[in-house]
Amino acid sequence: MAHFGYENDIHSILKLDMPITNVPMARWQRKASSSNASSGLSPGKSANVSSTSKTPSKTPGKGKKQTPSKMGGDRFIPVRNSKRMDMASFLLSKENEPDNQTTSSKAMSVILNGYDIDDAKILHLGGKPLNAPEGYQNNLKVLYSQTTTPSSTKKTRYISSTPDKVLDAPEIRNDFYLNLIDWSSRNMLAVALHNNVYLWDANKGDVILLMKLESEEDYICSVSWTKEGNYLAIGTSDCKVQLWDVENQKRLRSMASHTARVTSLCWNDHILSSGSRSGHIHHHDVRLAQHHRFTLTTHSQEVCGLKWSPDGRYLASGGNDNLVCVWPRVSDGGLGNENQPVRCWSEHQGAVKALAWCPWQSNILASGGGTSDRHIRIWNVNSGSCISSIDSQSQVSSLVFAPNYKELVSAHGYAHNNVVVWKYPSFTKVAELSGHGDRVLSVILSPDNSAMATVAGDETIQIWNSFEVDPVKKKAMDRMVKPTTTGLHHSIR
Repeated sequence: MAHFGYENDIHSILKLDMPITNVPMARWQRKASSSNASSGLSPGKSANVSSTSKTPSKTPGKGKKQTPSKMGGDRFIPVRNSKRMDMASFLLSKENEPDNQTTSSKAMSVILNGYDIDDAKILHLGGKPLNAPEGYQNNLKVLYSQTTTPSSTKKTRYISSTPDKVLDAPEIRNDFYLNLIDWSSRNMLAVALHNNVYLWDANKGDVILLMKLESEEDYICSVSWTKEGNYLAIGTSDCKVQLWDVENQKRLRSMASHTARVTSLCWNDHILSSGSRSGHIHHHDVRLAQHHRFTLTTHSQEVCGLKWSPDGRYLASGGNDNLVCVWPRVSDGGLGNENQPVRCWSEHQGAVKALAWCPWQSNILASGGGTSDRHIRIWNVNSGSCISSIDSQSQVSSLVFAPNYKELVSAHGYAHNNVVVWKYPSFTKVAELSGHGDRVLSVILSPDNSAMATVAGDETIQIWNSFEVDPVKKKAMDRMVKPTTTGLHHSIR
């Protein structure tokens, strides 16, 4: 019995009926106290707490406008509640995301935020800029514009470096002083091959033999169409000028007045001007039986270039004596100083065969010098001054103005044997065409000014469609061109 009494005393000593004081709070007690402080649970009592939290019954912000909580501001930290900084942060993060927003998502955005986020103006980097109010004027310089500028939308013209057509020209004379090709207003190309003249119909592609000289020793030196394109003048090595009716393939007359070969021809209505190796220029009135009207004798050597101005007021001549002369129009009464040049320039150091009048500036004349000169010069006939000059680094054999793009085309012999398209009047190179294997003798434009033909010593004629214009603009230009007649059909005798 004493043994059992001893054990009961030990148990009574070790039993704690009162909580231990002045000791640190256990970890589970601190955790329970912080998580259940609101429920008033004490550490010594157990609580029936569910392991899963209950989802709120309402979506945050639904049915109630959610605005950022107010923050007290001071003079150093500005109040940002009116700038929607939370929405700005969302828009910045949304900037790189694909725009897959639908009508339902926009409606949900309005419900959640109280407004469509696309209408938010805080740091909204997307969308087009707002239009300025009516009557607003901004004097600041524009550094960047969302719309394309006219210079960036301007299309550059492509000029092919290869010809569109190549025609054979066998037995063509490789003579710098001759003028062996001309293009009529009826789109017929006349080409002189030794003692033959061939016609190429550019519309149909047909080739016609127009005439042949009787003597094999004689050869064709020059060809020139009338303005209407129904008659062709032919200069020969036997000092004659022949007139041919192309439609009927019939020779109308043969005019003999020169004492040497006729190397240049040019028409001005019923007046045909011809230049000879003797240095003389003759004016022929084809309406009269006695056709010879005047003889111009300023040149001392072969006259290899002749061009009437588009308005018919002046005749430009170039010769192997390096002179460029400008002559007045022949009057019907024969009075005046028709045999005296208006201008005479001697700046070229080589033979002047290349001559061209500017179609849009009737007082501007371009001339080109031979191998020892190589310069292209622009003259003002009214003032007599040389406007500009450029060294082409090559013999200049032919010049022509291209009005569709206001450019100047030059054909060259030694040393480059090419064709150059220049922007006028800046003389910047637009294109260099090197399709020929020998020196280029002549260049001539088509009647619509959209193409050019070049003939060279390599016995080829090359067609280049280098000046084609917009179809709408071309149609308007065709309506402005009116057919004109000079009454030569019944007056050539």
